[in-house]
Amino acid sequence: LVITLGGNLLLAATKGIVAAISGSAAIYSDAANSISDVVYSLLMVLGLYVAMQPPDLSHPQGHARFEPLVGMLVTLSMAFAGFEAARNSYLRYTAGGGVIALDLPTLVLLLSAALKAGMYVSISRIAKKLLSPTLKTTARDNLSDVLTSLAAFLGVIGSNFIHPLADPVAGFIVAIWIFRQAFMAGRENLGFLTGRGATTEEVQEFVSAAEKVPGVLRVHHIMTDYVGPRLMIDLHINVDGNKTLIEVHEISDQVIQRLEDFPGVDR
Repeated sequence: LVITLGGNLLLAATKGIVAAISGSAAIYSDAANSISDVVYSLLMVLGLYVAMQPPDLSHPQGHARFEPLVGMLVTLSMAFAGFEAARNSYLRYTAGGGVIALDLPTLVLLLSAALKAGMYVSISRIAKKLLSPTLKTTARDNLSDVLTSLAAFLGVIGSNFIHPLADPVAGFIVAIWIFRQAFMAGRENLGFLTGRGATTEEVQEFVSAAEKVPGVLRVHHIMTDYVGPRLMIDLHINVDGNKTLIEVHEISDQVIQRLEDFPGVDR
């Protein structure tokens, strides 16, 4: 959270100032994206704090669903940035574009791409370690920011050597990329919020793992659903009916342990 909020505040302020000075539609689009990043960074602080709270009477399954909810808010923030980028690029395009100076805008865009690349690498590692969909969405947004900054850079170069309209065209490309990333992130987080289950391949892995436990004859029912970003598994197993209740409980405990060893399984 410190990495995300600090980096986005720095980039939003820097790009906003440079966009105002240079009049570049591509940099304005990039600045709008960074401002939306600041908004979602603040939402992440609040949402992840709530998501980490332990189960209580009001939320006996825990508060994990607040995390993909924050992910959806991040998605909406990205979509707004895409709209603002497209709107400004349209205005610049209809006005005929313009040649953007190669000095300060070029430097800012390259520094922005480098900083966002570093943020992408560090947050991706944390997201994989924690299995966090919100941080995964954030890492994906950072990667898109690297590409949008490079697209804006090409727009600035193009306005000087190809055509003044190259700058707003690059702004449109930035907007399209932002919308694409917002769609992908929204689809994933919506699945977590609506109780989506594991994939067919994952279910087969769970069944195979359970049936390898000594004493399990077969799994005759399994149901999975996401409680927040991690899975809850409900399954029925067949065992030898002549075994004692204590023996059957030991088999059941081994199955539970075997399945909870999967990184995406909560319980």
